[in-house]
Amino acid sequence: MSPVSSNAPHGQSPLRTVQVLGGGNAGSSAHVRSLAEGLVARGVRVTVCAPAEADHAYDFTGAGAEHVHVPRSSDPVSVAALRTACTNADLVHAHGLHASFRAVLALGGRTTPLVVTWHNRAHADGPRAHLLRMLERRVARTAAVVLGTSSDLVDRARRTGARDARLAAVGLPARRRPGGLLDADALDPDGPDLDDPDRLRPKMRAELGATGRPLLIAVGSLDRNRGYDVLLDAARTWRDLDPAPLVVVAGEGPLRPVLQRRIEDEELPVRLIGRRDDVAELLAAADLALLTSRWESRSVLAQEALHARVPLVATRVGGIPDLVGDAAELVPYGDPHALAHTVVRLLADPERCALLRERGARQAATWPTEDETVAQVLSVYDELTQPRPLA
Repeated sequence: MSPVSSNAPHGQSPLRTVQVLGGGNAGSSAHVRSLAEGLVARGVRVTVCAPAEADHAYDFTGAGAEHVHVPRSSDPVSVAALRTACTNADLVHAHGLHASFRAVLALGGRTTPLVVTWHNRAHADGPRAHLLRMLERRVARTAAVVLGTSSDLVDRARRTGARDARLAAVGLPARRRPGGLLDADALDPDGPDLDDPDRLRPKMRAELGATGRPLLIAVGSLDRNRGYDVLLDAARTWRDLDPAPLVVVAGEGPLRPVLQRRIEDEELPVRLIGRRDDVAELLAAADLALLTSRWESRSVLAQEALHARVPLVATRVGGIPDLVGDAAELVPYGDPHALAHTVVRLLADPERCALLRERGARQAATWPTEDETVAQVLSVYDELTQPRPLA
């Protein structure tokens, strides 16, 4: 990779950046960890402002960054702490809507450039939806550059008033955290060798109760945006098959009691197994991966499934079509009949599954690497911090 300047506009002093993170999303947290490591390796000084628990989970200090504890709240105390941390920064880079809004408040009245990355789209109904739209407008119109992880996020930023909105190159970060809990939608590419899944399948499938039957894996927090109600509707369709496919959902969240009650009352072939730190092994044992979300940008599960050569059935939403291309079966969101039909058809068509595995490996090879991600971000930083010739 060609070298990219990391010097601030003032002599030879290194560029000083502050990364602002809310701390609640596994994808953005892993991205900031990867970004911090890449920037530090290129001579950039990095301070990560995030809740203490985020540093414990993602080890920003281990990447060579300084960590400053800033709670997720946007109250005056948190904003003041962030403002202090940004005092000597040449540039501030915030990740996610709420972290970006805190950065806007903290930088009020300063000329420090603000870069914002939108990793996902916030969902809400009623008065909260109006509040979120207000936050989006404020952030988009204040930021020097908005980076969206999918084309629809870039379009949304432009419609909201962003002066400069671009598609972000976001590589899939390798997980470096030894032990510890993973977020519900966090995956572990540093797990077992997925090139030899036959070695892993029998033991895992036996543990899950999937011996002699198809195994379908879904991963993600148990909330209403994941579409698990639709997944249960689809599972009701195939529960009478012989053998009935088993759906295993790795994740935790507020809807667990509701989903578990449905599974028991309707005798659905579905297991909720909570948070897991061995999702790579789960995928290696699976016949299919399922992504039923209402909206996704660069789904970690979709990327891991294609890397692991596991056929994927996903909803045609957000950034998923661009991400997977022709390497997955896409279905409309909220349509259990389409989901059930596609799953049953794939399970009966090994040739189609083999084709999806081959296409998945090719598609995964087109995605940006972590180095390419860092290079793009540094080029944006250089644009915003290098001196401009006088007109």
